[in-house]
Amino acid sequence: MKLLLDESVPRRLGSSFSDSFEVRTVQQMGWAGAKNGDLLRMSAEHGFDAFLTVDQGIEYQQNLVGLALPVIIMIAHRNRLQELQPLVPEVVAVLSGNLQKSIYRVSA
Repeated sequence: MKLLLDESVPRRLGSSFSDSFEVRTVQQMGWAGAKNGDLLRMSAEHGFDAFLTVDQGIEYQQNLVGLALPVIIMIAHRNRLQELQPLVPEVVAVLSGNLQKSIYRVSA
């Protein structure tokens, strides 16, 4: 499964996922600075299965009816690696379920 980490997510979080996930960052894709709508569209066009972010405002900025792929919002006090890593099992559980083109919120 291909996952894209938003710019605001620490890059090293990608190594917290098992080898069954191909994790890339917005920076690795050369999309730094792109607006969320463009990121979601480009992610879907490049075969990503989900977009991971800590941006809780994304659900108010995007048309939820026309989402290009599932978006998972990781909710923590700060977007530090040590605060986001405990959320990875819940993210994997969401990804393992009946994934829809919708917004999912994951918190501790």
